[in-house]
Amino acid sequence: MGSLGAVLKNPDDFYPLLKLKMAARHAEKQIPPEPHWAFCYTMLHKVSRSFALVIQQLTPELRNAVCIFYLVLRALDTVEDDTSIQTDVKVPILIAFHRHIYDREWHFSCGTKEYKVLMDEFHHVSTAFLELGKSYQEAIEDITKRMGAGMAKFICKEVESIDDYDEYCHYVAGLVGLGLSKLFHASGSEDLAPDHLSNSMGLFLQKTNIIRDYLEDINEIPKSRMFWPREIWSKYVNKLEDLKYEENSEKAVQCLNDMVSNALTHVEDCLKYMAALRDLSIFRFCAIPQIMAIGTLALCYNNIEVFRGVVKMRRGLTAKVIYRTKTMADVYGAFFDFSCMLKSKVNKNDPNATKTLSRLDAIQKICRNSGVLNKRKSYVVRSEPRLNPTLVVMLFIILSIIFAYLLSAKRPNN
Repeated sequence: MGSLGAVLKNPDDFYPLLKLKMAARHAEKQIPPEPHWAFCYTMLHKVSRSFALVIQQLTPELRNAVCIFYLVLRALDTVEDDTSIQTDVKVPILIAFHRHIYDREWHFSCGTKEYKVLMDEFHHVSTAFLELGKSYQEAIEDITKRMGAGMAKFICKEVESIDDYDEYCHYVAGLVGLGLSKLFHASGSEDLAPDHLSNSMGLFLQKTNIIRDYLEDINEIPKSRMFWPREIWSKYVNKLEDLKYEENSEKAVQCLNDMVSNALTHVEDCLKYMAALRDLSIFRFCAIPQIMAIGTLALCYNNIEVFRGVVKMRRGLTAKVIYRTKTMADVYGAFFDFSCMLKSKVNKNDPNATKTLSRLDAIQKICRNSGVLNKRKSYVVRSEPRLNPTLVVMLFIILSIIFAYLLSAKRPNN
């Protein structure tokens, strides 16, 4: 449930963490009995625990469709990510992947750990896919075909310009947004969202991941994976990998801030998309990852640790986002709070400071103009840590009970 030290520093994390743990246990108990569906939901929990939690709250029919959509694209992504596969082998698989999902016998061994299991036993995913309604199948096939073709294109092409960057992110994530909008519409729960808004929902998440995962991607073996556009990084260093070296720390942070400023251009579209949703479960499904993205950008901005290790939101704050995101007021509040956090980190000497501040001001204006900022509890930004004595005492009592129970359980029965 998160480290004890983090909980003691943020005792109001305890209840959301407990709720998150209970929700995870409940989700695991809801795994269907049929072997192919059991495999799909078990695998979903293994490849994305946070996604599995938000997907579990969808209506059963839509939940199944989104689960399979996610696993199909995760499998496609596993093929693209495996740098050990030769290009002449990889490209045909990516292009034909939309046909493989109809084949109960098809599988392809690649990836590592749980992703290898997914690929080796992909027939379970295909079997479940063939049980979905026709409209769901058509939406998944269409997006898989377009994504596979886009991935194949960028196997042989580097991300040079910002336009290339947007195009690549469209293929690997914007299309996910379009596909989800199609699934929501097919379920009868939502109107079909405009493509440009759906695309922005995917681009905002993908660009956040690309920024956060710089070090993991650049250190990929046997070959580095490079997604930061040359048009941006070439302003600061001669080679993208130079950003990770200590002597380039100042330039690296400036480049990072430039990348974050680019990602912020999609926020207005994301807020419009979420504000138009009607179904609560779909709204939460969409809103929670978006809040996590703006929170991650706030942590990454001006942070040299992006080039040294992993930067991510603490688990307790993640639990709060999942537990408290129920209305659009919560979304506006979280985006406002995280943009305030980000704004406080802007150095006026940064070459992109003016651009960054302008984009943050635009986000904050949208949130203020919503007129609902006073209807939510601010839980992200604090001037200083606040310890609630009652929560601390309760936490120690609960931990003492658990400790005593564990000790008694170890004693032999008389």
